[in-house]
Amino acid sequence: MKCIDILSETELRGTRVLVRSGLDLPLSKEGEASELFRLTQSLPTLKYLTQRGAKVIVISKIGRDPKETNAPVARALSRFVPMTYVPDLLGPSVRVAIEAMKPGNIILLENLQSDPREVAGDDSFARELASLADLYVNDAFPSAHRTSATMTSIPKFLPSYAGLLLRDEVLHLESARTPSSPSFAILGGAKFETKSHLIRQLLATYDHVLVAGALANDVLKAQGYPVGTSLLSKETPGPDVLLHPHFIPPIDVTVQRLDGHAFVKKPHEISEDERIVDIGPDTFASIAPLLQEATFILWNGPTGIYEEGFEHWTQAIVEQIAKSHARKVIGGGDTLALIEKSGIASAKLEFLSTGGGAMLEYILQGTLPGVQALE
Repeated sequence: MKCIDILSETELRGTRVLVRSGLDLPLSKEGEASELFRLTQSLPTLKYLTQRGAKVIVISKIGRDPKETNAPVARALSRFVPMTYVPDLLGPSVRVAIEAMKPGNIILLENLQSDPREVAGDDSFARELASLADLYVNDAFPSAHRTSATMTSIPKFLPSYAGLLLRDEVLHLESARTPSSPSFAILGGAKFETKSHLIRQLLATYDHVLVAGALANDVLKAQGYPVGTSLLSKETPGPDVLLHPHFIPPIDVTVQRLDGHAFVKKPHEISEDERIVDIGPDTFASIAPLLQEATFILWNGPTGIYEEGFEHWTQAIVEQIAKSHARKVIGGGDTLALIEKSGIASAKLEFLSTGGGAMLEYILQGTLPGVQALE
């Protein structure tokens, strides 16, 4: 996979570069970008190109509704770099804007998903986008596990390179596939059936694996404990997971009653009208020294239902990891939101991935469709 940094200023000056960025930002109720992590992580590639005189045409998606617009992304991006927003993807307005570009200029086009051919992976859409530029740069790691037109088809029609962010994601996640020992992995989230292969791979490569979030409910259910009204997956872990020497199950949990009150309980004490909302203090105490001893830590997903305020033990893990001298690879949108809320400097947490599903898929497969297309 070639990275854009192999091209000289002479090769880039005046060149039209189509950059697929991962600017799918969360929006507030007022319709403004409420969290800028993915945007700030995308800036090094954009600045690298503009500082060398390239004409940068940025394409990205926003949300899931094709009617959503990149206007709030443009307002956020303009706070960091001079740029122009063109509320269209193809057509005369885009051509005119590109023809007017000078070396070092940036324009942002409309939401890619406003054209259904993006999600469909349509070559005709990719060919039309490719006609706007001389080179293509994929820097959108959060979407690299998709087979959309911009991920897998544009490289068929243009000389293509990885952006600085995509390159760094691959380098760090490759190291997470073969961690140094002692190593510790934390995996949150739900739907055991979609994560069972990954969990088994982590157990094979990490010295300690804590399964948290709703996945922990599946563990307790499989162990024969009552789980009340807790969220459960269609599939539960078998003995190969539960009895694995590297597996760490929760030894206590935080539960919430129907009246909203929360308590810490041992698994066998959970009542029918209670639901598990987080791990408990004994579980945290059992993993804290292992986190301190680890030389490599992988983390994706909070331990509790943070959107309902159950974030205490996730925050405790953030603080514990920040004290560690281990190499760290951390990802998942919910995890990163809680890290930002903690106020702990991201430098203490080393590498924060812009991908959630893409991060987990890369660790499992060792590649992604968007990465393979560049190879």
